[in-house]
Amino acid sequence: MPTCTLTLDNGSENAGWREVENSLNITTYFCHPYCSGERGSNENTNGLLRDFYPKGTDFTKVQEEELFMIEFMLNTRPRKRLGWKTPLEVFNRNMRSVALRS
Repeated sequence: MPTCTLTLDNGSENAGWREVENSLNITTYFCHPYCSGERGSNENTNGLLRDFYPKGTDFTKVQEEELFMIEFMLNTRPRKRLGWKTPLEVFNRNMRSVALRS
């Protein structure tokens, strides 16, 4: 029985949800349209990104190296929700050998 869950938006970027669910042994849910409260972690992360880029930023004009730096900063920032561990610590602790197909 899966112990972790993943809540996704209904966009086409999540079309491979079943493969992710099976590979990671998690349960996947889809939020209702326009119900941001159903995906609180996603909305919180969007808020953290707004510290760097305002809404409406054209990311095609942002250097990839800059995005990697911000990604690293956010993934090494302790989170109350994770018991003051970083997302990177939690990911590395829980990661199993998983192969995802494209």
